[in-house]
Amino acid sequence: MPNPLVVTNAQIANEDQLLNGDVMVRNGRIDKIGSQLPVPENAVVIDAEGRFLLPGMIDDQVHFREPGLTHKGDLASESKAAVAGGITSFMEMPNTQPQTVSLDELERKFERAQGRCAANYSFYLGATNDNLEQIKALDPNQACGIKVFMGSSTGNMLVDNINVLNDIFANAPGIITTHCESSPLIAAELQRAKRRYGGKIPLQAHPEIRSREACIASSELAISLARRHRSQLHILHISTAEETELLDSGPLRDKHITGEVCVHFLHFSDRDYAKLGNRIKCNPAIKRERDRQALIDALADGRLDIIATDHAPHTWEEKQSDDYLSAPAGLPLVQHALVGALELVSQQRLTLAQVVRNTAHNVADRFQVRDRGYIREGYWADLVLLERGNRQPVSRDEVLYRCGWSPFEGYRFDWRVDTTLVNGRIVYRNGELQKLNAGCRLAFDR
Repeated sequence: MPNPLVVTNAQIANEDQLLNGDVMVRNGRIDKIGSQLPVPENAVVIDAEGRFLLPGMIDDQVHFREPGLTHKGDLASESKAAVAGGITSFMEMPNTQPQTVSLDELERKFERAQGRCAANYSFYLGATNDNLEQIKALDPNQACGIKVFMGSSTGNMLVDNINVLNDIFANAPGIITTHCESSPLIAAELQRAKRRYGGKIPLQAHPEIRSREACIASSELAISLARRHRSQLHILHISTAEETELLDSGPLRDKHITGEVCVHFLHFSDRDYAKLGNRIKCNPAIKRERDRQALIDALADGRLDIIATDHAPHTWEEKQSDDYLSAPAGLPLVQHALVGALELVSQQRLTLAQVVRNTAHNVADRFQVRDRGYIREGYWADLVLLERGNRQPVSRDEVLYRCGWSPFEGYRFDWRVDTTLVNGRIVYRNGELQKLNAGCRLAFDR
């Protein structure tokens, strides 16, 4: 194990408090939290000098493209970008090639990840119209959850049989996470757009085709199924004001239905399509400015519980397609997700405590992640040190994704990641990645 490590003189943001103090790390875990802690002779010392120490972000939704699509990214490349952004754990989606829809393929993913990830990791088992027995056989502690595509998206894993959906919601041994868009409504809008625009559908039609009505109808269906079966449901990447009204506010511990918003929905609206084009094409679609404002409000009052990324890289060349139907949907986001969420603190839309809750505490609690997501004695030392008042523009030169670009290029964030620790090891510091794959398989208490 590495030498002891002490972070001194930090502003520790944790569990709705902001305290000045030190954190001692031994054997990968937080040993002591206090003021003016004694420093062992062989300790590594990081003087925070008043910077902010947060629990590392746990991203519950990423697409790292391995196996099968590794020209876009892989577990190694994208986890390095993640720790540079203060993300210390990630949960990866099943729409790879081959798809992660069997227990054997799930374990093969864990084998691929071992020793190659800068951050901690887990993987979803994907649902299909015909793999109910695999879902039933899943050990709840084996995977982060079960992913159900209730709307067709990248990977063609649509589950559209209502009897199958009923069986999944009735029998799932763990948390069900859903992509909620109604494929019949999308198909109808696409045909309408083809008649209106002919062979040249403009990107500005994307939120009309992947419509708000499609999102609302599918989320309503998922919620009705979860209520009927008392399932543990987590709706991913909510994008409309109306969907937030379907969710209850209040403490996460009182809910069995929760919602997530992704960082791009908090920063972009349909006003940005003209400037950014396919760089912000994603499913569900980025919608109106009033939706963006409503999503922030829903985080503030507790209807939305988690901020994530839905990190989904495509190459720059793929994104340059001028054909609406062939241009791929998805954005690379992990490197700037946490500072993007913290920008709402600088804008006085959220408090620092709320962002810590939405990016770390609530994720750990909702997915029952063992010994992570908090700055607590005995917990793993997954920590991120940030400074405020940066305002340097995001440059393509600093982008670490394999795809080599970011939708935030030129954006001036108020926050900057200084240092990231994973399992007590420094994996990123002062703009430099360390040659260390410190990530391990996430454990759960279910």
